[in-house]
Amino acid sequence: MVDVRVEGPAVERGEEILTPEALAFAADLQTRFGAHRDALLAARATRRAEIATARRIDFRTETVAVREGAWQLPPPPPGLVDRRVEITGPTEPKMAINALNCGANVWLADLEDANTPHWRNVVGGQVVLKDAVRRTLAFTGPDGREYRLREDGELPTIVPRPRGWHLPERHLLVGGEPSVGALVDAGLYLFHNAQEQLDRGSGPYFYLPKMEGHLEARLWALVFDHAEQVLGLPTGSIRATMLIETIPAAFEMEEMLHALGSHAAALNAGRWDYLFSVIKVFRDAGPEFVLPDRAAVTMTAPMMRAYTEQLVSVCHRRGALAIGGMAAAIPSRRDAEANERALAKVRDDKTREAGDGFDGSWVAHPDLVGVCREVFDGVLGDRPNQMDRLRDDVHVTPEHLLDVAGVPGERTMAGLRANVEIAIRYLAAWLAGNGAVGIHGLMEDAATAEISRSQVWQWIDAGVELDTGETVTGDLVRRVIDEEVAGIGELDRLDDARFLFEQVALADEFPDFLTLPAYSMID
Repeated sequence: MVDVRVEGPAVERGEEILTPEALAFAADLQTRFGAHRDALLAARATRRAEIATARRIDFRTETVAVREGAWQLPPPPPGLVDRRVEITGPTEPKMAINALNCGANVWLADLEDANTPHWRNVVGGQVVLKDAVRRTLAFTGPDGREYRLREDGELPTIVPRPRGWHLPERHLLVGGEPSVGALVDAGLYLFHNAQEQLDRGSGPYFYLPKMEGHLEARLWALVFDHAEQVLGLPTGSIRATMLIETIPAAFEMEEMLHALGSHAAALNAGRWDYLFSVIKVFRDAGPEFVLPDRAAVTMTAPMMRAYTEQLVSVCHRRGALAIGGMAAAIPSRRDAEANERALAKVRDDKTREAGDGFDGSWVAHPDLVGVCREVFDGVLGDRPNQMDRLRDDVHVTPEHLLDVAGVPGERTMAGLRANVEIAIRYLAAWLAGNGAVGIHGLMEDAATAEISRSQVWQWIDAGVELDTGETVTGDLVRRVIDEEVAGIGELDRLDDARFLFEQVALADEFPDFLTLPAYSMID
């Protein structure tokens, strides 16, 4: 029998989640699939080295039969047919209740980028999910105010997002070694909620982040197949939406859907993690891959249009839904003009997505549900989606996807300062246990910190000249860090956040994920 041990501190109601049977199920997933995951992470490094040598990516020649084949995915399952408005957020009780009460179609319950993986968050998030599935979730705030799920109308479909393949869970040891965080998150959720969801007419659904190709999607298919057999679930009842948020994955969209097979439901297009991946993969490829200020790289840039239009075309050709990106604005209830500007920006973004053929999109705040729904209602009408819009006009080449030089915008001191300040503010909150942070009117998560520190690293490495005439060097960035930290003032974990930012932005060798060194600084 495999030795499984919990090394984390006690968590309120944790005994309901960490039952011997649930732990045995999670340990079984780790034993069966942990080494496979390790091999795939090693393959990532090999793949990046190949891309760095070639200074380009192309569609895989060995999978041309998949791209040219006539296969189709199963139709969307109950609860995932109409996804015109999806709200994202962490599995924190108050925010979860607000998300479930807001009128969205789907709640992306984020165990990944919007969640610091403190053990209390990992286990506490599972408690929230268990209660949410059973419609018993309630919370009383410090001021005595009570929050409960509404009893009238339908609640959003619950779709958790487990951690990416790269993240460990050091508080759950199997055979004396840390578990794979993704297997812990998905395994505990499935064990406690899969049958309950099916009994309620929905199902066990997931968002799958950070994958870099079809072999990683295939591993998830193996995990789901095994879970269905062990838990006695109907074949193909576990369905998942994959986030295409890495540049290698953008070249394997069809292969990833095919590899996930009967478990595949949709693809999603994001921005910050995608740009982070572009920098990471092409960091040695020369000045033509150096991005301008990240704020200038909008979804209307040619390379981003190619990426999103390819996603819609692939999804609808194969019978999957296409879900758009995040509206991160936090509406202001005190400043009417600022609020109208934020809503206008969101409306423009969602209008572009709906017009391109997306079937739905994300918002980060309940007050944005209305404008997102209004836009998609205007395009969809009474239809649940627009999967019948095949986008046969889309013909994307590698050159389109890799046209970084075609992105308009400057490299500015203001952009450098924004990267430093926002990343440090976010990392301080993350280290303190909060992975979803409002900063300057936007809801930020780990993807913001990743693109911010990556851009700083890239600009130093490339010796970028800013609009001020200054060249970006380590010394210049340290001066900016000094000034921005002084401007932030008092903030919990600020010194630790500064140390972490310098570690990942000023390193000689590019750290693949900032959350890996960050994880060693919590608990």
